[in-house]
Amino acid sequence: MTSKNEATKTPMLDDSIEPTPRSTDAETMKAIVQDEYGSVPEEVLRLAEIDRPAIGDDEVLVEVRAASVDRGTWHLMTGLPKLMRIMGFGIRRPKAPNPGRSLSGIVEAIGQKVTEFKPGDEIYGTCDGSFAEYAVAQEGLFARKPANLSFVQAAAIPVSGVTALQGVRDRAKVQPGEKVLIVGASGGVGTFAVQIAKAYGAEVTGVCSTAKIDLVRALGVDHVIDYSQGDFAGGEQRYDAILDVGGNSPLSHLRRALTPSGRLVIVGGETNGRWLGGFDRQLRAIALSPLVTQKLGIFGAKENAADLSALRELVASGKVTPAMDRTFPLSEVPAAMRYFQEGNARGKLVITV
Repeated sequence: MTSKNEATKTPMLDDSIEPTPRSTDAETMKAIVQDEYGSVPEEVLRLAEIDRPAIGDDEVLVEVRAASVDRGTWHLMTGLPKLMRIMGFGIRRPKAPNPGRSLSGIVEAIGQKVTEFKPGDEIYGTCDGSFAEYAVAQEGLFARKPANLSFVQAAAIPVSGVTALQGVRDRAKVQPGEKVLIVGASGGVGTFAVQIAKAYGAEVTGVCSTAKIDLVRALGVDHVIDYSQGDFAGGEQRYDAILDVGGNSPLSHLRRALTPSGRLVIVGGETNGRWLGGFDRQLRAIALSPLVTQKLGIFGAKENAADLSALRELVASGKVTPAMDRTFPLSEVPAAMRYFQEGNARGKLVITV
């Protein structure tokens, strides 16, 4: 069996690929720009020279070293489901001209009210527009980078890691000895959820495709189910908690796999619906939960420095390691998004800057 360290080892950027040269103008930067929604990355994402962001009193300017791709970046690029446009992301075109959200880097400058960081600190966290040479956000969205990780590895954590941590700890309330099922165990959130649930003492079963079984096993799961060969609800096994990360199983199917008092947390869920995109299933879970003994819920992660620090401790202890697939230079963000939406990623995709 492949060891955890071997399977999740961060791949180095191919020496034949030259990173995008940084801008030499002190007032501008290279960044990915998106003017419209679309499902063809090469048509809607372009590299451009734009002004560096200004910082407010409680904000931090970061020299970005790496950023990562996740399901949220795909939603921001495509504007799907269309419900998200109504919710404030931009009706006809994206309000955020850059879909990147996770990053790691070095503090370049700080606002007058910032107390946690100083220029030169290595940090990681979330922002709007991380596919760029520089990015800015409030200091409460950053924490110090795990010292034992590279910038590439650290950039893989913020959005996916915080979502997994809050899903396992706060919503599923996983306890030692419980049986936990992770549907979508090979994805960005899933690879972190598997490891965090194990760190909390659970017996973990991961559901994934045939091609990704070795990755999921290497993360330390107790059992793996290949969804093309077996049905996680078809046997006698019942689970105390299920995290459905990017699956689309009917609620009745998920409930069948739960114990009578089990907890279901729907973290994601994709369908072809252009308006709701699976959100209707989440609404049904909320409506049904008060009527049954099982607890059925959904949640949206709340990004914060405290949970980034908690993840740093899990990383330092060796209980969590980012599962990496490959890296792309900033100039090839469209190729990274293409690779992601084709479903080929085994773990996280990282953009080097």
